[in-house]
Amino acid sequence: MEIRLKMNYFAHETAVIDDNCTIGRGTKVWHFSHLMSKCTLGENCNIGQNVVIAGDVVLGKNVKVQNNVSIYTGVTCEDDVFLGPSMVFTNVINPRSAVNRRGQYAVTKVGKGASIGANATIVCGNDIGAYAFIGAGSVVTKTIKDFALVVGNPSKQIGWVGEYGHRLNFNEEGIAICDESKQEYELKNDIVKRII
Repeated sequence: MEIRLKMNYFAHETAVIDDNCTIGRGTKVWHFSHLMSKCTLGENCNIGQNVVIAGDVVLGKNVKVQNNVSIYTGVTCEDDVFLGPSMVFTNVINPRSAVNRRGQYAVTKVGKGASIGANATIVCGNDIGAYAFIGAGSVVTKTIKDFALVVGNPSKQIGWVGEYGHRLNFNEEGIAICDESKQEYELKNDIVKRII
């Protein structure tokens, strides 16, 4: 197994990187992955085995893409996003093999620090809020709020999580403290914000 150094990032010898890709310093691209022309990857990303990143996709800094993930045109992931094994984004709401819908790709944004679990599907046009947590196998069919915890098919929100990924338990005043980070959050009008 040989790893090649290319322009301040690492790419396994079996990776296919098309012309006109922008790849940030410290990023790693592993076995059998394909980066298509005009995709942009920020610094310190980790692209697992057998990943496809289509043209015009934008990944921020420190995005972790696990094995067997497909990221199609129209998707943007902000910094610190985690994409679990075999999760999928779609980009056309009504695909047909015999009907060319290029240029009709829906846009999907994944907010900073969000995590999407293994085998989840994100139906195109539904944004994922910052620090949201999408459970394994979920099918997202609507926009997800910041800090929301969602599971199921179709996905339903079952709670809230903090920046460290732990479930938040709000008191009567709408305040929750993360056990690990000690960060404080406020729940007001069905919106969560970090306050400390």
